[in-house]
Amino acid sequence: MVISAPTLFGPVARDYERWSALLSLGQDPRWRATLVAGLELPPGARVLDVAAGTGTITRLLRARDCRPIALDITAPMLRRAAAHGLVSVRATADSLPFGSATFDGLTCSYLLRYVPDPLHTLRELGRVLRPGGTIGMLEFGRPRGVWGPCWTLYTRLGLPLAGSLIGHGWGEVGRFLGPSIDTFHRRFPPSTLHELWRQAGFVDVRLQTLSLGGGMVLWARKG
Repeated sequence: MVISAPTLFGPVARDYERWSALLSLGQDPRWRATLVAGLELPPGARVLDVAAGTGTITRLLRARDCRPIALDITAPMLRRAAAHGLVSVRATADSLPFGSATFDGLTCSYLLRYVPDPLHTLRELGRVLRPGGTIGMLEFGRPRGVWGPCWTLYTRLGLPLAGSLIGHGWGEVGRFLGPSIDTFHRRFPPSTLHELWRQAGFVDVRLQTLSLGGGMVLWARKG
């Protein structure tokens, strides 16, 4: 079952950036910065930040002199993005309100688990990219080896407990994330993600794991 992102994240918009940084043990901001740096876009590039949330990545793009637009489906998140002076658009990732080949670059974070048809969504993201344009995606990874059990313990017990203590919606987020991460990686291990991106029309797919495997960034170009 696909969870409604607005229902899940609307209640936590007011302090999303603070708690997402703390609950990721400081890693989430580093992952986002790695994603943006790997795009290697020139100043003035037009970039669409899909599933932008409160606009963390959008602001990183703006700091690199790009011309970004924040797009999200969750209104309270977008209001936070707009408060930072960002151009903000409310829409879904599988039906983007832009013409084909509009953008030089595109980013998305933690997106595919919330859409009913990931391949269709990736094709729609590619539609608004110009040929040769760069896309970057941030996702949770899943550590292996000795770190695997620690990751499972934290995501299945630590996050729900911490979320319940924080309150105002974070308990629901904490209970959702662990099972969602595991389900996503059963459906889309790295080899399957590579093939999915190829089917969507992307080439030169690169994958980098971060933080002992807890984060995962993919980049590619539109063929």
